[in-house]
Amino acid sequence: MATMREVAARAGVSIATVSFVVNGSRSVSAGVHRRVTDAMGELGYTNNVVARALASKRTRIIALLFPALEQRLGGIALHMFMNAATRASELGYHLVLWPTGQTDDDVRELVSGRLFDGVLVMEVQLRDSRVEALLELGLPFVSMGRTSQNDRVPYVDMDFEEAVEQGLDHLQSLGHRSIGLVLEDFAGTPIVGYGPTARTEEAFRTSIARRGLRSAIVTSGQSAAGGRQAARELVESLPDVTGVLMLKDDATGGLQSGLAESGREVPRDVSVVLLASSTAAGAATEPAMTTLNAPGAEMARLAVEALVARLDAGAGAAGAAGDGTDAGTGADAAAELTQVLLPCVLHVAGSSAPAPAPRAS
Repeated sequence: MATMREVAARAGVSIATVSFVVNGSRSVSAGVHRRVTDAMGELGYTNNVVARALASKRTRIIALLFPALEQRLGGIALHMFMNAATRASELGYHLVLWPTGQTDDDVRELVSGRLFDGVLVMEVQLRDSRVEALLELGLPFVSMGRTSQNDRVPYVDMDFEEAVEQGLDHLQSLGHRSIGLVLEDFAGTPIVGYGPTARTEEAFRTSIARRGLRSAIVTSGQSAAGGRQAARELVESLPDVTGVLMLKDDATGGLQSGLAESGREVPRDVSVVLLASSTAAGAATEPAMTTLNAPGAEMARLAVEALVARLDAGAGAAGAAGDGTDAGTGADAAAELTQVLLPCVLHVAGSSAPAPAPRAS
């Protein structure tokens, strides 16, 4: 098996430069990077992750904690995972998806194995035992979503409150004054108290009251069947409904067919806006849905960058302490909290239109 020294000789660079390329610990020019990787390929050099971890006491592996619920890993969540993995690789880390339950025991078992340098947490609840365990155990992490412990938790999240305001602004500008909200039904699942749903509902109630609009809130089960049932409940609760905000992409078609069963057509009678969605998801129906597009790619990228910054700052502090120098600066940097809210972007399509004339009783 080829060694790093042999790779360096073949590429005409120092061993340190080969190490920079292998570990991603420092940037090198594109030409040097190509020479090193070409030499690795010619010599059949294999990066021994285990040996490197033993030597550095770092695995350069990040775990992304995701609830073990098959139906949740789709659409935006999968897009975020792929973008996080790509950015981690660019920064010299490997990212692995780690399905977990929602108890702190799962996190404690993960941390005890010391397989990972740090953790990203997805599908966050307002009260999330995984986050509480990570705070207690001291493993570096960043939450992709907010809990109720924001004074202590580093996070990158979507601004669901602002998304609700944008959605209501759009519908109200079209003359809608009777607006429903459709949320995912998490009853009986491990993620009751899911942060985005709770924040969206609270923001909707507050804004509706301030604007003096009529409203109703219903929940939707999975897929089309859940959407149809939500439409029936919405029409029953709010017979004069003309606008809908929806946080449940996979039930959109069902909502449309359920509204049609009651004699309501989108957008002639009811306008629909999807929250924290995407233009691609909106285009899956006819008419295409107006969406508030989730900043999933940017959210994943910033979360990885924030975590890697904490890991590198912590490693620098440890190294300085080992050298007998002042490690305070590195330790302080590692302790800083990244807390970022990213806006959704309104994309107007065929599902929103001026409010119709009042329906006859």
